[in-house]
Amino acid sequence: MLLNKRISIGYFLRGIQNQILFIGIFAVTIGLLDMLPWFRKISLPLNIPALLGTAVSLLLAFRISQSYERWWEARTVWGAIVNDSRSLVRLIIQFMPAGEDKIIKDFAERQIIWTYALGESLRKQPLSERVQQYLKENNISALNIPNALLDAHSRQLKEVAAAKGITDFQQMQLNDMITRLCDSMGKCERLKNTVFPRSYSVLVHILIYVFAAILPFGLDDSQLAVEIGITFLIPIVFITIEKTSIIMQDPFENTPVDTPMTSLAQTIEINIRQMIGEQDVPLKKENTSYYEM
Repeated sequence: MLLNKRISIGYFLRGIQNQILFIGIFAVTIGLLDMLPWFRKISLPLNIPALLGTAVSLLLAFRISQSYERWWEARTVWGAIVNDSRSLVRLIIQFMPAGEDKIIKDFAERQIIWTYALGESLRKQPLSERVQQYLKENNISALNIPNALLDAHSRQLKEVAAAKGITDFQQMQLNDMITRLCDSMGKCERLKNTVFPRSYSVLVHILIYVFAAILPFGLDDSQLAVEIGITFLIPIVFITIEKTSIIMQDPFENTPVDTPMTSLAQTIEINIRQMIGEQDVPLKKENTSYYEM
């Protein structure tokens, strides 16, 4: 998994460096202003910034909870794709009459290509050379390549059912597996295309900055360094939590917390090729950077 060791502090800090700079300048400025005679007269009960800080904490808790649910749903859907891919090929092997190895290989190869094509389309990346070569050889052209590959599954299944004597029940089972793969694809597309409301992030940021603005007036003015430090650290903690939720809410963006679709596709390929008895099974590649390629 990419989540174990591959996320550097530098990657995370680069995502919030502008906010760190802004909050730092703001904390120093507001701290110095609070030392001026006119501003020293302004004093707020600490309960007021504490109440606002509690409100921000609740909003952030909801935000990160929703982001994690999106990330976990994406991982769950791809877990189902792994299982359904194995099951589809297993049923094809079981139902095909003896001597129909070419048909089995056709379904297996198409399913392998489907998993890679789905991951690449979700990441909005150009299709890999391997996928493009398969599409060219099989005259497949469509706006939604993964859906076109599932259509090819269905067409060949219909032909096989008519020519090879597959029973209606067996055909129904295979169609059910293809339908489940289509459902998983639709769930991935929903997660990809449904964005978290921008207004929620704007509200959270406004409340964080308001909290940072009033916090110094509730602190003791006798220790300038402590006041500046607190005014800097607490908003940065809030912004860091909010940034974490933003990273997690998009599980198909090819980031360090991205669903490892390439790795899962490689797992599917290894399993399928072993199932159909191929000797030269490709080894699973190790990722050497933050992103899966």
